[in-house]
Amino acid sequence: MPDFPKFVQINEEGPREGFQIEKGPIPTERKVELIDALSETGLTQIQTVSFVNPARVPGWADAEEVVRRFRRKPGVRYTALWLNDKGFLRALAAGDLHLRGSISLTASEAFLLRNQQRTLAQNYEAQHGMIRLYLEHGVPVDRGSIMAAFGCNFQGEVPVATVVDMVGQILDLGRQYGQEIRTVSLADTMAWATPESIKRVVGAVRDRYPDLTLALHLHDTRGMGIANAYAGLQMGVAIYDATVAGLGGCPFAAHRGAAGNVCTEDLVFMLHEMGIETGIDLERLIECARLAEDIVGHPLPGSVKMGGSLRALRERLQAA
Repeated sequence: MPDFPKFVQINEEGPREGFQIEKGPIPTERKVELIDALSETGLTQIQTVSFVNPARVPGWADAEEVVRRFRRKPGVRYTALWLNDKGFLRALAAGDLHLRGSISLTASEAFLLRNQQRTLAQNYEAQHGMIRLYLEHGVPVDRGSIMAAFGCNFQGEVPVATVVDMVGQILDLGRQYGQEIRTVSLADTMAWATPESIKRVVGAVRDRYPDLTLALHLHDTRGMGIANAYAGLQMGVAIYDATVAGLGGCPFAAHRGAAGNVCTEDLVFMLHEMGIETGIDLERLIECARLAEDIVGHPLPGSVKMGGSLRALRERLQAA
């Protein structure tokens, strides 16, 4: 029997991930409304905005205004996404965000060219400048990430050895600047992962770097999100990115259909039913999922917001 984690950390990315891909403009006040509601669920990390080129991602042209307006709740880390030095400096200037430096590599050059207009070699060299910039501003660098770690819509299969090698590159880059990389996130950016490939890639990285903490960023485009999270749990992974109601998707991944991350409330439901703690109030989270659906104005793929939690049903049956 697998040794499941007793506690799982869920990093909510619904606001950032979700509003970047919506076709119609989402009013700033409604973005703030969702962030404030999520703050009351017990989540301890919420990725709020993207500091990216508004010409390419117009959904986050108002990133600074959103950061200025949402309420901060003690105990919650409010984070942001950026892809380059300009984005980081915007995040720094916005103020009152939890900023941690991350070394970001991509396992597919074809996707990297589409997403950031860089080759693998150019992106690797760019990390040196980013690390120096983080340290110049007193921001520690303690994590890394690998996009397209399980496959790519433009390049195809990604060899496991490529991912393991890139983890080594991340650790080496950190050491060059006296930084200890404690966590590396493996991202299934284009939803190629299956439970078997999750086990294969996570297992290979664990075999090579047994003391490294791993996190998973799982997209649900092909309906594998929850199954892949379960496979991650079987491998001992205890940190997951997720999006409320299944919001979102990468604008540059060439997907049709629901392309968001694994749904937060569905993941929390499964974890609680397995006896794994999250610190999250599922009923409040379900309310947030329904709010998210109202904000975007169309159905979202999460299931538990429709079916409800079993806890509420059990309580009604017991009362009857």
